[in-house]
Amino acid sequence: MIRPLNILLAENDIDLATITRDYLVNSGYVVTLCENKEDAWLAFNREQFDFLIIDTALSRNEGIDLLADVRKIDILIPIIILGANVTQDDIHLGLKLEADDFLTRPFSLEELGLRIEIIMKRVNIGIRTQHLYKIGKYTLDTLHHVLVFNGKEKKLTAKELDLLFLFCQYKNRVVERHLALKKVWNQENYFSARNMDVYIKRLRNMLRDDPDVHLDNVHGVGYKLTIYGL
Repeated sequence: MIRPLNILLAENDIDLATITRDYLVNSGYVVTLCENKEDAWLAFNREQFDFLIIDTALSRNEGIDLLADVRKIDILIPIIILGANVTQDDIHLGLKLEADDFLTRPFSLEELGLRIEIIMKRVNIGIRTQHLYKIGKYTLDTLHHVLVFNGKEKKLTAKELDLLFLFCQYKNRVVERHLALKKVWNQENYFSARNMDVYIKRLRNMLRDDPDVHLDNVHGVGYKLTIYGL
């Protein structure tokens, strides 16, 4: 059975928020509603979401601030920005911060639902059509769960594959430690953190044959898969 889409909705107008949440739930989605940036940020760091809907009307520009903070640690999660009485500058700022779409009020809930479907279809097609990733002289084959170097295949465990795939998506960018724990282990505690350290060592050992590939610790922040010569 396919897991329903898990959506974080950040909206401070409780009447609009309730109507939007009820529509999305009736459409088959799981929705967490937060009325301010602080609660939304805590929820985002606590739980694994598939999609974010952020209203720019959160007080004191908190909607845009939330978008900026999310994009600092997760460049992939789809985000729709909502807003009323927005200017072209507002739209440009949202898109500059890599929102996937911008809906101005008033809009129909059916339109919101269609935009979610379109974005997720694009995301899922991209995942299904690409399964080979170049890492320097290596090739990661996510379909067959192997890392290939000079024609030789190294079989990967599920966690090794998930972690290396995450680094591939963020190559030459820092992956914050708590993001890796949330994405791969779905939790952040002492035992999962120690477990991840073991897998990081395994991946470094697998990638040691190409001197242009480095999986480095970024002290106090996380990890960075650097591929030189790109």
